[in-house]
Amino acid sequence: MNIGMLWFDNDPKADFSSKIARVVDYYQKKYGKMPDLCYVHPSMLKDDGLKNGKIEIRSNSSVLPNHFWIGTHVPAMSSQ
Repeated sequence: MNIGMLWFDNDPKADFSSKIARVVDYYQKKYGKMPDLCYVHPSMLKDDGLKNGKIEIRSNSSVLPNHFWIGTHVPAMSSQ
């Protein structure tokens, strides 16, 4: 992902799935397309490479806790 939206959610009453649903809904309304990739801090994710519906969730230590970096996956370019 080259470009994405950063979302902060520290609601202690919401579970992880609810937070993902909120950010996906907001992203979809704002940009008019469905995101498919979300990076979160490793402390927020028990298993790397998790899927939540059509969203792939990966851990990345560059993302701060309670933040979600969401967008669309960009396939690697092949070198020829």
